[in-house]
Amino acid sequence: MFERDEKAKSSVSGAAPHRRLRQYLLSGVAAVALIAAVPAIYHANADTPVPQKNEAAGTPALDQKAVGLPDFTQLVQRVKPAVVSVRVKEQVSEQAMPDDSSGEGIPFDKFFKDFQGHRGGQWKQQVPPAPQEAQGSGFFISADGYIVTNNHVVDGASKVEVNTDDGQTLTATVVGKDKQTDLALIKVASDKKFPFVKLSGERPEIGQWVVAMGNPFGLGGSVTAGIISAEGRDIGAGPYDNFLQIDAPINRGNSGGPTFNLKGEVVGVNTAIFSPSGGSVGIAFDIPASTVESVIPQLQKSGEVTRGWLGVQIQPVTKDIADSLGLKLDQGALITTPQPDSPALKAGLKSGDVITAVNNDGIKDARALARKIASVPPGSEVTLAIHRDGKGENVTVKIGRTNEPIRLASLEKKDRTQADVLGLELAPASEVEGEGGNGVAIVSINPAGEAAGLGMTAGDVILKVGGKTISTPREFKAAIDAAKSAGRKHTLVLLRHGQNEIYVAVPVTAG
Repeated sequence: MFERDEKAKSSVSGAAPHRRLRQYLLSGVAAVALIAAVPAIYHANADTPVPQKNEAAGTPALDQKAVGLPDFTQLVQRVKPAVVSVRVKEQVSEQAMPDDSSGEGIPFDKFFKDFQGHRGGQWKQQVPPAPQEAQGSGFFISADGYIVTNNHVVDGASKVEVNTDDGQTLTATVVGKDKQTDLALIKVASDKKFPFVKLSGERPEIGQWVVAMGNPFGLGGSVTAGIISAEGRDIGAGPYDNFLQIDAPINRGNSGGPTFNLKGEVVGVNTAIFSPSGGSVGIAFDIPASTVESVIPQLQKSGEVTRGWLGVQIQPVTKDIADSLGLKLDQGALITTPQPDSPALKAGLKSGDVITAVNNDGIKDARALARKIASVPPGSEVTLAIHRDGKGENVTVKIGRTNEPIRLASLEKKDRTQADVLGLELAPASEVEGEGGNGVAIVSINPAGEAAGLGMTAGDVILKVGGKTISTPREFKAAIDAAKSAGRKHTLVLLRHGQNEIYVAVPVTAG
């Protein structure tokens, strides 16, 4: 799963246990003291032979258009003046410096401890707080100085400066920011009219040529090209993930910069890369222009984004869950918990309902529902198509107003085993201290059993099986047998896992 850390670095553990991959936010933060540690760009040695042009050979220059290759020259000349570098200063708290008198420490070790840990020396003295700098990118969207960038570029900033393409350095103020989509709006004050670019109103196509611009590693004014590799990517950054994936090389410092189509319109905002090394490997993620178009006007108007609120915790409908509910397709969003005093609860939505459509628009999964509800103006009424107790129903809900997103339930899944038993030891929750009076508590669990493979752990409480509340192990067994007699391969178990309630499809043959 992708995780966001400080702007300077973010790490991710990949699916394969033998390697670690890192997702980097691209703002490229570095302490002022580290600037000197950046590797130099070396020129060739004076004694190194330099290839000379063979005038006699008369080799013609490659005509890109003649061979069907795109020429980005005019595009870059037209839009590049609207792209800026963003420099952010932050005041950090007092830190402890390691005592490297043992000779085992390394210079600037404290800046890398999140990656590799402190290697030698003892934490000895306190040093006063010092400013740190972050560098990112952005682009003008209006002539009067409004600039789009990433939230993680300017979040926590004490001072923001913008370097324009013509060499000006201007002070900017943060107008608004939205953590959920990682977008921010900043503004420079000037009597000058700035060159600006427009957002694309067309849906980008996979395979379409794009050009990314920005400030990688603080170098400024860089241009790269590639194609759109995929759309609708969920990288675990938030409940509204819907990223474009591009292969145009971008790196730290590109964050907040624009990606253009060949018309010179912004199709996305560079936000993150997926990389084992920290540099570009051809997998980068952009916030789509459609998201920018919905968020930025709200930031300009009020400094924040207010989204529609349904008031439910939801989870995806897997094939096993669909089977347990009698659904033909593994689509929709399964409600695990309606929140107290929420629009969902007032409209009569229940735990176990599956939302399959909103205003006749089909809902593919839980994240699709989160994005759909977020786009509905608070106070509006919507019609939800739901699946309940084996039947389809329509429910009208008046959408509320909140800054909080729909909560997506999660349960860490372990590798499945081949065991044919659940491997659970159960007891009434009322008899287990600290577990309350409802449901059946899992007292112990066989790590080789099916339940462990489903992510259940000792301490979890089973609240319902097949839609029926249970309070004893005997009732749990009876509910499993009932599902088996009904011809089900799975039955739905409502589990209290930590602070969350989540549904798990349990194979009835393993009971």
